[in-house]
Amino acid sequence: MRTPAEYLESIRDGREIWFRGERVDDVTAHPELGVGARNVAQTYEIEARPEWADLFWVEEEGHRISRFYKIPRTPDDLLCRHEAIEHLTREARPGLALISKEIGSDALFALLITAQDVDRKCGTRYFERVRRYYEYARDNELDLAVAQTDVKGDRSLRPADQPNPDTYVRIVERRPDGIVVRGAKVHTTDAVYAHEVIVLPTRAMTERDRDYAVAFAIPVNTPGVRLIASARGFTGQSPFDSPVAHRFRVVESVTIFDNVFVPSDRIFLAGEWEFAGDVAKTFVEFHRFTACAYKPPLLEALAGLGALLAEYNGIERVPHVRDKLARLIMYLATVRGMTRAAALDCRIRNGVAVPNPVLTNAAKFYFADNYHAAVKYVQDIAGGLVVTGPGTEDFNHPALRPLLDHYLSGKAGISGEERLRAMNLARDLVASDLGGYLEILAIHAEGSLETQKLTVLMDTDLGPLKAYARWLAGISAERPSGRPFLA
Repeated sequence: MRTPAEYLESIRDGREIWFRGERVDDVTAHPELGVGARNVAQTYEIEARPEWADLFWVEEEGHRISRFYKIPRTPDDLLCRHEAIEHLTREARPGLALISKEIGSDALFALLITAQDVDRKCGTRYFERVRRYYEYARDNELDLAVAQTDVKGDRSLRPADQPNPDTYVRIVERRPDGIVVRGAKVHTTDAVYAHEVIVLPTRAMTERDRDYAVAFAIPVNTPGVRLIASARGFTGQSPFDSPVAHRFRVVESVTIFDNVFVPSDRIFLAGEWEFAGDVAKTFVEFHRFTACAYKPPLLEALAGLGALLAEYNGIERVPHVRDKLARLIMYLATVRGMTRAAALDCRIRNGVAVPNPVLTNAAKFYFADNYHAAVKYVQDIAGGLVVTGPGTEDFNHPALRPLLDHYLSGKAGISGEERLRAMNLARDLVASDLGGYLEILAIHAEGSLETQKLTVLMDTDLGPLKAYARWLAGISAERPSGRPFLA
């Protein structure tokens, strides 16, 4: 197992990162980006705790490997993966996506499945390459970022029809020992902290888009890879003002591939355009399951905060407050329940257990579609002090603190400090730059609301449902057998 210190040393490798117009020499020592590096390092410490060994580690073929690199073969494997992701998120970075090993292994599982289909149809040998790379990543405990979303340019046009051909990552040269690629990916979460980046297609392709049907993996410090780290997101001023944001950082990047050479053994798709859409969709089936596993800790925080603020404000028995608390609890229970159901009702494809896509997408859609309402409930229960309360400097002033502690006290027994700290947590989660980041994350991370609806329709056979309706309406005398809806 890597130690946190070993992890931090491993990403001091000359990678090209830019932030606010300046080249970052050492991402681990940067005053802002270093916060995120220490978050990822913390995951190694959490996973090493003896009391959680059975959760984060498994024995396989005589080797002890990370739970996140365990290829799921059964529903129980997926459930254990769900528990590990949820627990690590709760301990390390509540409500925020973890790069660690979860996203990268999502991509590897997808490639292990799809490479077999490509090999069977095209006579390629991608599966052996993917298998060897998977073992390398597993045995070296690599942190892997995934770059999937292309810039896309004019979204009404296909990749090959773009006026700027570099708005999708593409192959610009083929060599005996590999390929050269050019283009850019966006929304690459925590790539600045990863050891390697896996690149996947973002959509289905046509034969004219052949050069854009490409998947590969390379170290982040490969020449020609440039990471422009986003200055957007969130910052934290102090533990009092920003109890969550001051300790955590998630960094998105524009990941540029400027004539980057990829050796043959790291290429997993190179022109087999018929499979680009399948690679993209299969990754998403795993990745949205991961997303739904890291959401519950955030929903726990919102429900717990709503209940705490209701108590501190003395309104826990007010009917409309109880209604909001019930909705927050049901929201949490529904997202978690549907995600676990997706594991239990998984599909086996090429020997790998794939979370049920309909249930997974339903869970992800339900989370995204209801998140802003949950934020509203917490804001309403909290009250205006969330955004009008005093800051750290005033609260810590010796002449002001006794006054604030006295006048801003809540229900009997609740001091002004306790109440303000709860208010500041609310501000951090639902009324700050972190709160805004989380709201956008809910809508667009792991695919927009519309993509989840499209996936549900693609993976649902409407025929049995229509047959059932015809029988009920008397249009057909034949009674359908079995369940009309099989997710």
